[in-house]
Parts: sequence; structure tokens; C-alpha cells
Amino acid sequence: MQKTSSLILAFILFFSGTFMVLADNIFTPAETQQISIATPGLFAKSQSFSVNFGNMKPEEYSFPLPVGKAQKKAPYGMLIKTQEGDAVKSMFNGTVRLSRHVQGYGRTIVIRHRNGLETVYYDLRGATVKVGQNVKAGQTIGIVGESGECCVEMMVNGCVINIETILSLHTHKLHKKTLLFTNAGKSVKIKTLTESSAAESEDLPDINIELDKEFTSYEQRVVSAPTQDLFNNKSSITIDFRKYTEKQWSFPLPEAKVISQFGGGRRHSGIDLKTKANDNILSVFDGIVRFSGKYYGYGNVIVIRHSNGLETLYSHNSKNLVKAGDKVKCGQVIALTGRTGRATTEHCHFEIRINGKYYDPNKFFDFTKRSLRPIKITVYKSGSIKSE
Repeated sequence: MQKTSSLILAFILFFSGTFMVLADNIFTPAETQQISIATPGLFAKSQSFSVNFGNMKPEEYSFPLPVGKAQKKAPYGMLIKTQEGDAVKSMFNGTVRLSRHVQGYGRTIVIRHRNGLETVYYDLRGATVKVGQNVKAGQTIGIVGESGECCVEMMVNGCVINIETILSLHTHKLHKKTLLFTNAGKSVKIKTLTESSAAESEDLPDINIELDKEFTSYEQRVVSAPTQDLFNNKSSITIDFRKYTEKQWSFPLPEAKVISQFGGGRRHSGIDLKTKANDNILSVFDGIVRFSGKYYGYGNVIVIRHSNGLETLYSHNSKNLVKAGDKVKCGQVIALTGRTGRATTEHCHFEIRINGKYYDPNKFFDFTKRSLRPIKITVYKSGSIKSE
């Protein structure tokens, strides 16, 4: 009788596709030891499957560390900063596939979810779950270690996927869309089937600066160099930040406070942001590095040209992590805070420039809320600026 039941169970599991391993918590020895490994039966019935993240109920999803500050961890994961001893939560319902110390990762937990995804949580102090245990979204699975950080990745069939395709690092919320995951052999292709918000599918910039164009020698040497062909026989350009979604901008120093405002008696050309020494400085938009090096009182400085017509500047860095000509993504770590040049404390001096001229960053960002202002900006060739 027991043998007959086992055969029936095997038959059911074989035809249940994605869910077959989850149903009875059966994992091979390799699955309990290796982080990256194919999910048995995931593409057995079809070479594609879809997940509707827009229809998920609140109890079906949890951000791993709700009070933490998330940032991108190259190439596709995220790093969440919090404090030692905080509880790490499972993102979705699922079953613990791996819970052990992994070389190069530290204490690691991998959870296989019923939606076909797997989530990886590592650099933990300890785990509160064991292999084969069913967990709910929001359930505590591990504890943050003394680094005060937790790293999280997502996988499909053993392939790491870009976590920002699934959620916003800024709001911690899932993107309300349906994604199609297709087996491509050694990789998985992802396609958006539906968008719940028309704003996400709108064209972003009203202008589009050619970023592949080579910089002139002057642009490579001078921080305040104007942008070639920016106005292109027009009297003004417009940038509509109301069209920007949360995955298309980043705050330059996520936990920073303002220690020196724009302007004033010393005609400060930017805003000084402070957290701690050697903290990660992030690119605020996608772009290309125009300048990276030492520049007079700026010390170590980076200037990034963006396709929307802006240039952003980050200075007094202890170390620049990108070089001129590098393409960068919003949220990418580009430098570490320092006090090089004329600086009395470790911080990031942040500027926004258009055609070589600096503007008050407060017109673009709300530094109290650490957010991009949802406004439309018109910049005139004369240098004046209007917002609405």
C-alpha cells in the first residue's frame, strides 16, 4: 500500500510542474548544498511561465527588511542596510531549500517559492528556519549579523535575475505588472506582458542627449564644460520629472542629512550631504561618466552626463569607483564619501548642472524626503529656469 501511494504521489508531482518540489519539501542533496541550481520540473510542461505581481495580496509579499535602506548590489541583487539583530523576512510563501554557511556568502538561506522564483538571503548571523520547512511571506527566517547588512538576490531556474525588475529599491513595493519568464538554456529571458500604470510605459525624456558621442578634450578636462548641441537651435529644453518612475532615479546618498545648503554668502554651488566616511555614493540617473579625477578644491570628483540634459557632480570623494567613459545606471555605486580637496569633514558635495552652469539642487530634489520632485522643468538657453 505504501509503495502504491508513493507511485501515485510521484505521478502527481511530475505533472504539477513548478510546484512539484514544494508540495512535499523533497530536495536532492545538491539542492540543499548549492545556491545556484536548476529547479526540477520548472519548464517540464512549458518553456515559459508568468507571474502577475499586480494581483498579489498584501499577505503574499514582504520586503525582507521593511525598515532597512536598500541599494543596488552589482550586478543584479540588492544590499539592505539596517542594524545587527534585525529580523530578515521571507519575501513570498515557499519552502526552505538551503540553510547553511556558504564560502564567500556567509550564512545563507535559499527559499523556493510557489510562483517559480527563488530568493537568496546571505551575510546573515544566523537562521531561524531549516531545510524543508514551509514559510509564509513576512515570516522571520534569519538574523542580520554585525555588519548591519543583508544581501538579497532572486533566481529563476538557478539563474540570477535583476531584482529591480520585480520591485522598487526605493519604496520596497512590487512593480504592478505581469512578467513572462522563458527558458533560454543557460539563462532566463524576462518580458513584461502588462503594466498597471501607464506612467511606466511613457517615454521619459523630452530630450535625449546622445551619450555615445565622444567627449571633446575640453569636456574631458573642465568640470564646467557646456554640453555640446544641448539646445540644438532651440531656445529651451524641457524635462518632465512627473513621468519618472521610482526605478529611474536614485538619491545620491540615501541616509544623508544636509550639512550645507546651496548659495549663501560663500556662493555654494551645490549641497553638502553627510552620512559617514567611505559611504556609498550613487548615480542619480542613468548616464555616462564625463569626468573622473582630481579637480582643484573639489578633490576627487565625478561628473556624469545624463540623457535628459542634466549633469550631476559628486566631489570630495575618498575614492572614485568609475572612470571617464563608463556607462552607469541610476543607483549604481560610483564613489565613496571622503574629504579630499577643500573639505573639513567626510561628505558628498552634490551639484546639478545644465550646459555647464550649476543650479540649486533643491529645485530638482526634496532633500528632506530624499526624493525627486514630481515637476516639469523648462531651461532656457539664456540660463533661466522655470518649474511647474
